[in-house]
Amino acid sequence: MTLEAPAPGPAPESPPSESVEPERVADSSVYAVGERGSIAGRAKTTRVVSSDVTVTDRLREVWRSRQLLRNMVRTEIKVKYKNSFLGMVWSLLSPAMAIGVYVVVFGLILKNGVPDFVILLFSGLLAWNLFLNGVLAATGVIVNNAALVKKVSFPREILALGAVGSAGVFFFFQGCVMVILLVALHSAPDWGELWLLPVAIVPLVVFTTALAVFLAAVNVYLRDTQHLVEVVVGAAWFWACPIVYSFQTQAAHRLAMRGLTWLYLLNPLTPIVMTFQRVLYARQFAPSTLAPHTVTQYLPSWGAGTYVELDIGVLAGSLVLFYLAMVVFGRLAGNFAEEL
Repeated sequence: MTLEAPAPGPAPESPPSESVEPERVADSSVYAVGERGSIAGRAKTTRVVSSDVTVTDRLREVWRSRQLLRNMVRTEIKVKYKNSFLGMVWSLLSPAMAIGVYVVVFGLILKNGVPDFVILLFSGLLAWNLFLNGVLAATGVIVNNAALVKKVSFPREILALGAVGSAGVFFFFQGCVMVILLVALHSAPDWGELWLLPVAIVPLVVFTTALAVFLAAVNVYLRDTQHLVEVVVGAAWFWACPIVYSFQTQAAHRLAMRGLTWLYLLNPLTPIVMTFQRVLYARQFAPSTLAPHTVTQYLPSWGAGTYVELDIGVLAGSLVLFYLAMVVFGRLAGNFAEEL
């Protein structure tokens, strides 16, 4: 018997399938770089930071997160004095000790002749310490809270604002020391010009916040920023302000001779410090302790309007700086987690 293989029939038709255009597949790929782009050799995607969110929107987000901001300020203060026997008392003792050192050096050893020099000194230190503490704490705050930045979604600006807020709390306690000092020395501020203090405090806070936001963002990418700030702000900038010396007796005449008074007043902290001294020290003319029969001018003979104009100028510049700082922060914040 002969077995014959069956004759091959026509091949079964394959079910119809949708045609796929290669170019369209490439377009749908997350690695596509163009209509016909190649993805060979690409290991990872590159994140591009976009500034789609405006400064106004970010400020609204910060306002909606104000409870978080209050909690951060409260936590910062608690952590700083955790397990400390004296606790918050250090907020009073620390400036008092610093004042004692300056008074001994410049009041007793070098003898500048300023009556009640401790009040003139502390009036300037009160404003300076708010600026210094806020800027120094904010510069490294994002790097120091790297774990929080990587894991939790919240407006990153709150970290810098929280540092300024905690500095504001310490400013309040140091203000209490100022009141105690005035009572102990039987010295009264200029009650008629007391309204100048809020006029000076507002630009001081805005200027401090602007620098804090800017430096906090830059320090994530350039870690030397924190060390540079400690040198420039903590040392050099301090002596550019009339804190341990009287502007009128030590600087005004020399600057006027060279026409550089305007340059000295360009320092945003100078008008603010001088406003504090005008209100709290409140002595334009007083007998020198070195020559009791000689009346010396220790503060400029400006009217209140001049101080207001200078402080408003600082406020206007600080608002512009704050806006620019928020723009820079918004552009840099997208890659904070990768940099940390």
